[in-house]
Amino acid sequence: MPSFASTLLFSLAASLAASLAAASPVAVAGPLTTPGPDPAFAVAAKRASSCTFSGSAGAASASKSQASCATIVLSNIAVPSGTTLDLSNLEDDTTVIFEGETTWGYAEWEGPLLQIKGKSITVKGGSGHVLNGGGAQWWDGEGSNGGKTKPKMFYAHDLTGSSTISSINIKNTPVQAVSINGCDGLTITDMTIDNSDGDVTDGGHNTDGFDIGESSDVTITGATVYNQDDCVAINSGTNIKFTGGYCSGGHGLSIGSVGGRDDNIVDTVTFSDTTVKDSANGVRVKATAGDTGTIKGVTYSGITLSGITSYGILIEQNYDGGDLHGNPGTGIPITDLVIENVTGSVDSDGTNIAIVCGDGSCSDWTWSGVDVSGGDTYDACENVPSVASCT
Repeated sequence: MPSFASTLLFSLAASLAASLAAASPVAVAGPLTTPGPDPAFAVAAKRASSCTFSGSAGAASASKSQASCATIVLSNIAVPSGTTLDLSNLEDDTTVIFEGETTWGYAEWEGPLLQIKGKSITVKGGSGHVLNGGGAQWWDGEGSNGGKTKPKMFYAHDLTGSSTISSINIKNTPVQAVSINGCDGLTITDMTIDNSDGDVTDGGHNTDGFDIGESSDVTITGATVYNQDDCVAINSGTNIKFTGGYCSGGHGLSIGSVGGRDDNIVDTVTFSDTTVKDSANGVRVKATAGDTGTIKGVTYSGITLSGITSYGILIEQNYDGGDLHGNPGTGIPITDLVIENVTGSVDSDGTNIAIVCGDGSCSDWTWSGVDVSGGDTYDACENVPSVASCT
């Protein structure tokens, strides 16, 4: 016969079972799993650090790790010969900072020595830094026309989304310094390109400061360029501005040459408040004969010239690798050109102003406040718009 205690326990168990049965059913859970991280959080966490690279292994390490760093500090990088410091796979909103001296080993190759691309990228120089291209190792007076194969310095290609480059110092490029291509919304501020060491016999040649093509909404402010070719050459693009600059030793502020490329449209370009000193040319607009394209809406305003050895102002539609060769063409009209407040001096064996246009292919110009003197008058000007003058 069951004891009182066992009867009581049985009764309590039965009561508890009845209560559970009356409750809502509870599904049996499967194996517990830990949810994966939110992808956006994972990216943010991955890039939440500042990465510093230096020395002879720094270039390779920076290139390999570039997508993992929100800020990349390049400190005294020594790039091996024949190698690009390649930062062309940056995540959006990455900051790149140069510190100390960045150098490259010698090799005959086409380069570039440095390549940066991406969206909303910030590139800036730390105090006392320099990107030293070591140009004297390559210089032979021939530039890209022959002699040693020389690497271009810096490809600033496909920088979009309001990217910025500020306070970068570049020294002694083997040939062209900064190539801007495929950019949209790029601002360059206070860049110095110093190739003055190349002003020697068999020295620097084709050391363009800025070559711009197939780009839009590019602004360059406060640049200082010492070189042996175009300070700025705009071969194609729209809404390009170069302002507050200083150019010495080169070939001046150039449009073109335009013609013979995949893109031959230059539309809405402004050069303003800039000094061109001790250079072959001051203002230069070059269209090639026999090609098609457009040069429209170019403005030169507030340009001060001194020590110009060849042409103070040169506007030509007969460029063929050299200035003022043969008959001008009409396939690349030069329209809505503004030349205002361009003043200064040309050497006595230079030419003040030369304008050679095809029949009817230069029109709708504005010409005011122009005072360029000291050189000869060009006596072979052709089809000069009525508002302009070769004297």
